[in-house]
Amino acid sequence: MNILFMGPPGAGKGTQAERIVDEFRVPHISTGDVFRAAMREGTPMGIEAKKYVDQGLYVTDEITNGIVKERLEQPDCAGGFLLDGYPRTIAQAEALDEMLAAMGKRIHHVIDLKVDRNLLLGRLTGRRICKSCGSTYHVLFNPPKTEGVCDKCSGELYQRSDDSEEKVGTRLDEYTTKTAPLLEYYGQKDLVRSVDGEQDIDKVTADISSLLRGKA
Repeated sequence: MNILFMGPPGAGKGTQAERIVDEFRVPHISTGDVFRAAMREGTPMGIEAKKYVDQGLYVTDEITNGIVKERLEQPDCAGGFLLDGYPRTIAQAEALDEMLAAMGKRIHHVIDLKVDRNLLLGRLTGRRICKSCGSTYHVLFNPPKTEGVCDKCSGELYQRSDDSEEKVGTRLDEYTTKTAPLLEYYGQKDLVRSVDGEQDIDKVTADISSLLRGKA
């Protein structure tokens, strides 16, 4: 099963992705993780991406698409995958369709997490992320057992510099402008399944699981 998670920053994509990949036994492909791995391992696309990153420049769509393609071609994706953070634009979505078609694959489900903007602002300014494994927590809604320490790997938790209210607002605006149109793109393919992301975390997971299993 090939799944795409969508939703604005703070909608809970990372948290829910961790749970869904455990249940369905597919790899979680997060754009940030894939970029870091490609650069660390020195893959052809990773080397190209590092040239841009080292100069503080945005990585081109061509390189981004290439890095995702490298990841999707790895053996652990043969039985399916969950994409999180890609595609971000219509152009990337079209490129993804082309690369998947060449592999004899396609996207089966697009899960869209719906959350009110004001709630998102509260979520993001209280978010904490593990420096070691990338696990996500929240000081109010999903706190770690020990303040400042990751439950999974005991790594240090930190607040992203772009989680200030002003910067969060800018990111939400950017999502609405650039990424939300993807819902129409995938909606025309009858792939979008909307989930109320304002519910309890366990209820959101259950709703997503039901949709993926065709029980909703």
